[in-house]
Amino acid sequence: MLEIKNLEKSFRSPTGERVPILNVPQFNVAAAEQMVIVGRSGCGKSTLLHLIAGIGRPDSGHIAINGLDITRLSEEGRDRFRAEVMGYVFQTFNLLQGFTALENVILGMSFARGRVDHGRARDLLHRVGLDHRLDAYPRTMSVGEQQRVAVARALANRPKLLLADEPTANVDPANQQAIVDLIRETCQEEEISLVMVTHSMEVAEQFQRVDPLEKLNLVAQANKAHA
Repeated sequence: MLEIKNLEKSFRSPTGERVPILNVPQFNVAAAEQMVIVGRSGCGKSTLLHLIAGIGRPDSGHIAINGLDITRLSEEGRDRFRAEVMGYVFQTFNLLQGFTALENVILGMSFARGRVDHGRARDLLHRVGLDHRLDAYPRTMSVGEQQRVAVARALANRPKLLLADEPTANVDPANQQAIVDLIRETCQEEEISLVMVTHSMEVAEQFQRVDPLEKLNLVAQANKAHA
């Protein structure tokens, strides 16, 4: 499902110097596999997810999803491919404030080709316990409720690959397990590959496969060696 080869990404510092962030020689995730990437804050976890999603472009290397190398696509092509094949749970939700919970999920469907399925949108919000909040706007919802809407939106199009960036980071402890269970159960039922980024070992320990980013990323290894 996901295959990364020789992926490199750097950023330019205020002084103009190129600062390497990622150097990942190889990383693979099989169809319907669920795995977690762990690492300290600032080590490049979110950057890696952005590159996989096609939100950013690497300096070099290849990212193949479902057999297609997205690094060869234009920005518009990557956006379209992401809408059709991937779901993304953002750490900061990225909900549209002028739309209700139901409208946010439906809008997520509208970016991809195919029919908008109102029934699935309602069912997903039911599964996250928001039947009573379908018409609520994000500004009137708790942080936990907003994250549950974000999860429902990410799953709306029945993606082949779901990327989840710290999905429990902004959720109160009472609702963290429910978020993880919802993501994992839906991915298992619909055979969705899952790549979740987290710094929480309590979350990571629930997965059979846990990859520390420092073991995947040669930049992190080099930084550690020089520390």
